[in-house]
Amino acid sequence: MTDWAIWLVLAGGLLGAELFTGTFYLLMIALGMAAGAIAAWCGLVLEWQLLVAAVVGVAAVLGLRRSPYGRLRRSSANDDPNLLLDIGQSVEVAAWQVHGNQFMARVPYRGAQWDVELLPGHHASPGSFVIREIRGSRLLVAPR
Repeated sequence: MTDWAIWLVLAGGLLGAELFTGTFYLLMIALGMAAGAIAAWCGLVLEWQLLVAAVVGVAAVLGLRRSPYGRLRRSSANDDPNLLLDIGQSVEVAAWQVHGNQFMARVPYRGAQWDVELLPGHHASPGSFVIREIRGSRLLVAPR
C-alpha cells in the first residue's frame, strides 16, 4: 500500500470516529492527515509528510477554537432552552409574597405546584410571566 493511501485510510478512520463524538476536533485532525496524503502523493519523504500533517492539523484545530463552533459555553445548563424545554414558557402569577429581599409565589404549572421567584430588576405585579431559568424545583421568571 502506498504512503498516500495509508494517510487516507487513517483520515477515514478519524472521520468515522468523529461521527460518534459529535465534536469537530477529529475532523480537523483528519484534515491534517489528508494534507499528509497530499504531501505523500507529491513525493515528499516521511518526515515532511508528518510535518505537513502536523502543521495543517494544529492550524485547523486552532482555527476551530477561534470559531463560534469551537468555543465552550460559559453559562450553566439552568438557562439553556436547548436542554430545558420549559425555558420560554408562560406562567400566570396571581399574587407575590415577599421573602427577605425576594418576591416568591406558588403557581400551577404542568399539573403541579411550583415555587416561582421573580428575577431581580423587575416589578412584582400579578400577571403573565416567562420562565427564564430553572434552579432545582424553582422557576425564575421575568415579565413578558
